[in-house]
Amino acid sequence: MGGNWKMNLDRAGAVKLASATREALGSITSAVDVVLFPSFTLIEPVATALAGSAMAVGAQDCSAEALGAFTGQVSCDMVKEAGATWCVIGHSERRHGLAESDDLVGEKVLRALGSGMKIVLCVGETKQEREAGHAHQVNVRQLRSALVDVTEEHMAHVVVAYEPVWAIGTGLSASPQDAQDAHHQLRRELASLYNAPLGDSVRIVYGGSLNPANASTLCALPDVDGGLVGGASLKVPDFLAVCAAAAARTAANLAH
Repeated sequence: MGGNWKMNLDRAGAVKLASATREALGSITSAVDVVLFPSFTLIEPVATALAGSAMAVGAQDCSAEALGAFTGQVSCDMVKEAGATWCVIGHSERRHGLAESDDLVGEKVLRALGSGMKIVLCVGETKQEREAGHAHQVNVRQLRSALVDVTEEHMAHVVVAYEPVWAIGTGLSASPQDAQDAHHQLRRELASLYNAPLGDSVRIVYGGSLNPANASTLCALPDVDGGLVGGASLKVPDFLAVCAAAAARTAANLAH
């Protein structure tokens, strides 16, 4: 479960939220991997607030470059030094809001993995693409272009997030059947790109207005392995409920 805080909170608010989230989740973090993704300037204080816990901290983006004359960009080594071990790459708010291309997303993936970071790779279609019947083709194109030079060994450090663009921050979410279909198609594509065991093992999580009302249903789907949570991660009770749904999925799997 990832908590994407986006461009919210100041330093004091971030430390307070991280500390409260840590306390609320308690033993859930023994069953679910939890990563918080604050803004760049908040990575260090959040990492300090979570030190000694099972929770990790990530960056919401990284540069495809190692260093140099790239005004406004932040490198993987910089966010690692601040305490981040994860990075979100290819989020739709960067693909569509900042015109990041598939090629650039692929370059960032290689840079982050080469720097020793774990990544959450986001893919997802717009409303227009879904209505035109192109959702599967869009998701496959984004997945393939991002992983074109990624080795099977590096895939152990990759989580794929299916985030239908039309559901992000809108209060809408994919139906359980739509979410399951998209995740299953992505898993089949991973098996085709690499092999069946890898396709089965890579975690594919859902993002797009994931909240306490729909988390149990979505997290129980066969090919949904967790979530990338936006607005609900800024409210401790909501994020707790969503993480508890993922923990229930883990418990059910162990029971079988």
